[in-house]
Amino acid sequence: MPANKPNSAHPYDPDTFQDGAFDPDDDAPDLTTPYWTAKFAAARVQRGRPKSAAPKISTTLRLDPEVLEAFKSSGPGWQSRMNEALRKAAGL
Repeated sequence: MPANKPNSAHPYDPDTFQDGAFDPDDDAPDLTTPYWTAKFAAARVQRGRPKSAAPKISTTLRLDPEVLEAFKSSGPGWQSRMNEALRKAAGL
C-alpha cells in the first residue's frame, strides 16, 4: 500500500455501524434492521395523482356524430376544448 494512502475502513463496514446491517458478500442491505424499519415507518406513502381542488365529474352525454368528429379531428386535447366550448356557451 502506498505510504500516502491512509488505511481506512469501508464506509459500510459492519464494525462501523455495529448493527450488522451490512453483508460484504451481498450488495443489498438488510432492511429488517432497526435503522431501516424506522425509516420505512416514518416514510409518507403517496400513491397516484394528487387530488384536484375541483375534480371533474364523469357523465354520459349524447352528441351528434358530426359535433364529436369535429372536436376529435382537431387532435389531442379535444375533450378539454369541448369542455371550454361548453363553459363558454354556459357563460362561465
